[in-house]
Amino acid sequence: MSAKNSDRFIIAYNRIEKTLSKKVDESGFLPFYRLIEKAKIKNSVVRNYEEDLREYGDLRNAIIHHRTGVDYVIAEPHDDVVERIELIERKVSNPLNVGALFGCKVHTLQASDPLTSALALMRDNKFGQLPIYESGKFKGLITAAGITYWLAGQSTEDSISREIPTLSDVYNYEKRKESFEFVKRDLSVYEAEEYFKRAISRGTRLEALLITESAGHDEELIGIITPYDLLQID
Repeated sequence: MSAKNSDRFIIAYNRIEKTLSKKVDESGFLPFYRLIEKAKIKNSVVRNYEEDLREYGDLRNAIIHHRTGVDYVIAEPHDDVVERIELIERKVSNPLNVGALFGCKVHTLQASDPLTSALALMRDNKFGQLPIYESGKFKGLITAAGITYWLAGQSTEDSISREIPTLSDVYNYEKRKESFEFVKRDLSVYEAEEYFKRAISRGTRLEALLITESAGHDEELIGIITPYDLLQID
C-alpha cells in the first residue's frame, strides 16, 4: 500500500524542519516561520524557496491541527505539492556542491604563451575565458572580450600588426581584470548562483567562478563555473 500524500508531505516537512534547526544551531523549539527567517540569511536554497516553505508551514498546520482521527485529514495535498516539497527537502538537506558538479580538468596557459595557443583552446573547446599564470601564480582570465579589445587596439586605418602577442600583452587590454571569484569545492550550487546575482546588483559582471579546495588563489584549479553553466541546472 502506497503512502498517502499527507503522510509523504509531513515526512518531508519534518525533515526540512529538522535540517533548518541544525543550520541555525537551534536546539530548542522555534516556530517554522522563525526557522525560515534565520536560515535564509545565509542559505540561498531557503531564500529561493521561502514563499513555498511559508505556504507549506500553513498547510502542515491545517493537516495536523484539524485531524479528527488517525485516518482523517482535512485535505490530501496534490501530487505536485508533495513532489515539490520533497524536491525542496532534498535541496535543503543535500545541496549539490560545485566540486561534484563542475569539477573537471582545467586548461590553463602561461602569460608568456602566444595568443594563438589561447585561440586554439577557445576554438576547440568553446571556452569564453582561460586562466593564465605567471611565475607559478594566478594572473587572471584571458577573455574573448579582452582579445577583441587587443585587436581593436592594434588596428590602424590601413593594417593590423602581424606580430603574434603573448597572453601577457593581451591581458593588458582586459577591461575588467577582477571578473572572477575563487570559491571552495564544497560551496553549494545555489550559493554559486548568488555570486553572479550579487555582481549584477553591484552593476558588474562575473565571467567565472574558479573552484579550488578551499578558495585559495594559490591552490590548484579543479573547476570553472560560468553563468551559462548554471543555466543548465534544473
